[in-house]
Amino acid sequence: MQVIEKTDGFREQQPGCVATIGKFDGVHTGHQLILQQLRSKATELGLPSMVILIEPHPEEFFAKQPQDCPARLSELEEKLALLEAQGVDFVFKLRFDEHLQRQSAQDYVESMLIDGLGIACLIIGNDFRFGNQRKGDFALLKEYGERFGFELIESASCIHEGVRISSTYVREQLQKGDFELVELLLNRPYGISGTVVKGQQLGRDLGFPTCNVRLNRKNLPLHGVYACDVKVDNVDMAERLLKGAANIGYRPTVSEGSKAILEVHLLDFDSDIYGERITVIFRHKIREERKFESLQALQTCIAIDVQTVREFFAKDMPL
Repeated sequence: MQVIEKTDGFREQQPGCVATIGKFDGVHTGHQLILQQLRSKATELGLPSMVILIEPHPEEFFAKQPQDCPARLSELEEKLALLEAQGVDFVFKLRFDEHLQRQSAQDYVESMLIDGLGIACLIIGNDFRFGNQRKGDFALLKEYGERFGFELIESASCIHEGVRISSTYVREQLQKGDFELVELLLNRPYGISGTVVKGQQLGRDLGFPTCNVRLNRKNLPLHGVYACDVKVDNVDMAERLLKGAANIGYRPTVSEGSKAILEVHLLDFDSDIYGERITVIFRHKIREERKFESLQALQTCIAIDVQTVREFFAKDMPL
């Protein structure tokens, strides 16, 4: 899969493309159905498939406070890996900024879709809005398709128990802690990936060393303490799932609560994995994050959390 950040030169290398546009947050089964449409049409026309990926999310661009925008299910690097796994040929990373915000719907279609990418087919939802003041819509795209000879296809919807699967719906189930349903909606267990970095070493001082994962999200999809599986993207450990107790949130006991963190205490594991990329797969919520009156109280609760996590995983172990 090739990632591009501008359309310049694309037409010199490719005869055109079959494209879809969106944020693709989480790349859930609803997205996967659209990507299936995309691949099928691209194969039919003998053209590459293209996902026009909007980054950052418009809601993040306009948000004055982190909590003003929906929590991200996946960061950019995670999205790209998921899209590549879905067999996408190209991703055009479309930067949402003041320039794009001011761009007219007509210029959006003509300069980017027609002249820049040479779309032969566009697959999009009938509620898609774009351009300055969101004046562009499905009807406008249909008019342009008829004038310039590209096909417009309405994207399919994926329904679960009468509800359309969307990123919002997935977030709601995560908040409820229904990880089995989330796994069904994503067609994979929900996890957060990132690089292990050095933290304050407080966990080690308390007797529970942790792997700290850098998060690049304005808002978090989960808060609290969880039982988790951990996969290390290391050749020597690729086939091994570690068990752990994860805390995701703002550590109110030991910080001002402004910086989001994900830290994991790995059970029965004491190797150095600083700099490694890991995926934390959430399995079960243990408790909410809360502020303790002292480090000793925090230490006591962590010990209880770790024991609870051990008991959770022990239930699934064969006798």
